[in-house]
Order: sequence, then structure tokens, then C-alpha cells
Amino acid sequence: MKLFYNANIYTLDEKQPKASAVLIAGARIIAVGDKDQLESLTHGRLEKQDMQGRTILPGLTDAHLHLQYYALGLEKIDCETKTKEECLRRVAERAKNTPPAEWILGHGWNQNEWSEGGDWPTASELDLIAPNNPVYLTAKSLHAAWANTSALNLAQVASDTPDPKNGIIQRDSSGRATGILLESAMEFVAHVIPEPSIENIKHAIEKAQPYLWKMGLTGIHDFDRRDSFMALQQLHAQGKLKLRVNKNIPVDSLDHAFELGLSTGFGDDWLWIGSVKAFMDGALGPHTAAMFQPYSDAPENRGILNMDGEELFEHCRKAADAGLSMSVHAIGDRANHEVLDAFEQLRSYETEKNLPHLRHRIEHVQVLHPDDAPRFAQLNVIASMQPIHAPSDMYAADRFWGERSALAYAWRTQLNYGAHLAFGSDAPVESPNPFLGLHAAVTRRRSDGSPSDEGWYPQQKLTMAEALSAYTAGAAYAANAEHRLGKLAENYLADLIVLDQDIFSMDPNELLTMHASATMIGGEWVLH
Repeated sequence: MKLFYNANIYTLDEKQPKASAVLIAGARIIAVGDKDQLESLTHGRLEKQDMQGRTILPGLTDAHLHLQYYALGLEKIDCETKTKEECLRRVAERAKNTPPAEWILGHGWNQNEWSEGGDWPTASELDLIAPNNPVYLTAKSLHAAWANTSALNLAQVASDTPDPKNGIIQRDSSGRATGILLESAMEFVAHVIPEPSIENIKHAIEKAQPYLWKMGLTGIHDFDRRDSFMALQQLHAQGKLKLRVNKNIPVDSLDHAFELGLSTGFGDDWLWIGSVKAFMDGALGPHTAAMFQPYSDAPENRGILNMDGEELFEHCRKAADAGLSMSVHAIGDRANHEVLDAFEQLRSYETEKNLPHLRHRIEHVQVLHPDDAPRFAQLNVIASMQPIHAPSDMYAADRFWGERSALAYAWRTQLNYGAHLAFGSDAPVESPNPFLGLHAAVTRRRSDGSPSDEGWYPQQKLTMAEALSAYTAGAAYAANAEHRLGKLAENYLADLIVLDQDIFSMDPNELLTMHASATMIGGEWVLH
């Protein structure tokens, strides 16, 4: 047994919110309380550690992360720059050291944030600096990509190539492809890039784990596909998986899951099945989020709706019959409305067929029509949101959505109505660092302090306790794991983090540089 004492412990357990000591045996917590009380429970050998007043919290969970892409992305060019010039400089630097014909990959650009203005970049700009290599740079949103001519040629994308369903090949005034691919059009190039092997993915994930532990993460909800799942299973079998992973599966695998009889919750404490993931629309940046009214700066554009509520309901019905919950990407107000309509039908279907009312989720919930705001709580739908998106997107949201932004990233509204919140990052779209997400949730500001008043739509701010709950208890509830994860309490898994500062009494701006000084998963220190 291990006893950690003289600690500032926030258990996030309503029955005993604070403690100074925690007793652990094997992978689980035996009790929390004070040193003398817990010592009286022990028999035999006891390891004691004085925590010297440091803060202990339950391990944090990222409720929306793309683990394979985040892990592989650590090897890509970081294109999240303040200028297009700097992005191009980094590509040129990589091109100098890359053999001819080898792919150059990068991620993170956002033309709306470049100081040169919000104009889309072009293939010709990449051609000048990397004439001997195909280049493919995904946008921060992962809903757009920037390719050079070599990459377009390999993908056989020409000016007369028709747009795919739910995608756009951007063209200039002469009708020539510019090198920008939106939504499903990205697949043209993505499909000709050599696929990483399961072994490559496995090693990348293993190398990424320490980065996540340092950020205080002990669990994730993974939204990548089959190869990620295969790599995770191999890591688990080898005893190298040291994160709790709730694995979501793509809607195009639903028929296979149905035939196999896979259901939500199947697995163990390390790796288990979550929901079936579907996409309702695109994203804010490329103007592909589905809206009721046009974008403020594009009066003919209402975004892209991948399917209506009826079509989604058909997927929901099949998932429900298999015992699988649904998790649906929805950014725009119309997309969220259509998903809520489908979930309303689904609740009736579950009742009619005497099926369990599973924990369905909407991922992102970035902007809502006012009439739809109460429906999450009414339908018991989880609002799975990423607070770090708000400071990143706030100026673009103001430009593109105008007054509709009052219900953008509206965590407080959802909490006030009684909805369950689960917080994540959508990494690699944003950093998976939950301390950055906590900062965004409690300040509604960027790291530079802007906007300088009370924050962006400050009425949506959360308290530290509320925000932290969404990274712990809320994420555990969304993963059907609230009886073993999300708090420090008797018989819960011993997943915890140690901080050198008290997160509840510090200046919120200090969150921007905070990290875990130690991380324990299943009673084992993975970072110490």
C-alpha cells in the first residue's frame, strides 16, 4: 500500500471534496482523508510519501482527441504561425533536408489569423519553395488543405476535376485549381500519401504518451479510425498503453460493428468502445459549418450539411439496435438543430423498442439557435465541447457569424440548463493541454490577454470547479466510466496528477504555463 500525505487534495467527490491524504493499493484508491485516519486502516508494509503541501487532482481526460493524428503530427511541420511568410519559411527549411519526391507534410495554418490578411494561399507559393516534393498542409480546422502542384498532379486533381460530394476544389477566376481543398475534396490528396503502418502509428502513440502525461492527461476519448484502434490494441497487449482510452468508431464501420455485436462499453479499464461518430457539417474557418442564415461575409453561403436529421436518424436507429451510442460532429446552428431532431426521434425509438437510453453526444456544439439551447438537457444529450476553440476562433466567429456568436461556445448556457459537459481539445486541431482549455473556460481570453475587458461574451465563463469537472467527472460520464474515473474516492482507479500550485487560488493566467509535476495512472507513476 502507498500513503500520500500532507497534500492539498481536491477529490471532486461531493461527499468529501477536500482531503490531505490518499491511500492506494494496487491500481485503486482505498480511501481519502487525513494521515492518522488512513494509517489506522493499514496492515503490513506501507510506503509513505510526504507531498509537502502540493496539490493533487484526479487525472484529467481529453474528451475529444485524434490520437493517431496528434502523435504522427508531432513529426510534421508546425504551420500554426502568425504570418503566411513564416509558414512558407518553415516549409522551405524542411524542403532543404527532404529527398526529392518525398512528401512534405504540415499542419496548423489558418489564413484568418495571418497578419497578411485572410486571403487563401495558393499552390504556386509552395511550388516556388519546394519544387521537387509534393507538399500537403492541413489547416488547423482539419476541414481544409493546401497542396502544391506536385501533390495535385499525383492525386490527378486538375482544373476540370468535378467537386466531390460534400467537398470543394477551390478555383481561381480562370477556373484553375488553386491548391486549396475543402472538406471531402481533401481526400483526393490524402489518399495518395503513403499510409503509415500500424507499427509506425504504435511507436508514434508510445512516444506521444509522455507529452500527454506532462499535460496532466491520464485519459482520452479517441476519434481516429481502425488503424489507431489496432495500434492501441497492440500497445495494450504489450503492456505499453498507459492512458485510459474510450475508443469511438466511424459511422461507416457501423454495419461491421452491428454484425459483430460490438456495443458501447465493451472492453476493459484501459481500452473500451465509446460511440459511433458521424459528421453533420464542416467547420467555421472554411465556411463549411451548416448555418440557418448565410455567413455575414458571404451572403450566398450557408455552409455544407452532410445529411439531414432523417438520414442521421437511420444511423442512430441501427446503432441503438446494436447497443451503441451516437456521437455527432456539429458546428453550425443548423447542423446542431438537425442532430437534436434526430436524437429526439432516437429517444422515442429507444422508448418504443424498450432499449436503454444511451449517452449520446454532440461534438463541438460551436453555435446554437436560441430555440435549441435547452434541448441538450431536455434530451439528456452530452455537450462535448472544446473550450480552447473559443479564444482561437472568436474574431473569426464575430466576422462570420456576427450576433449569432452570443450562443457560440456557450458552456455556461448549457450548464445552466442542466446539460452534461465534457471538455476536450480536438487535438491536433488545438493543443491537447487541458490547462490551456481551463484558461479559456474561466477567462474567455487569448494568452495575450485579448479581449482586454471581461473576455469574449463573458457571461459564458465558468468557474474553475465547473471547468475542471468537465475534464474529469463530465468526461467520465460521457465515457460510461463515472463509477471508476473522474474523482478521487474509495474504489476508484488511482489516476491522479500532482501540481506545484493550487489551481483554485492562483491567477488564471498562470494556467498558461502550468504542467503536472507528477502523473499516476493505475497506481503507477508514469511521470515523477
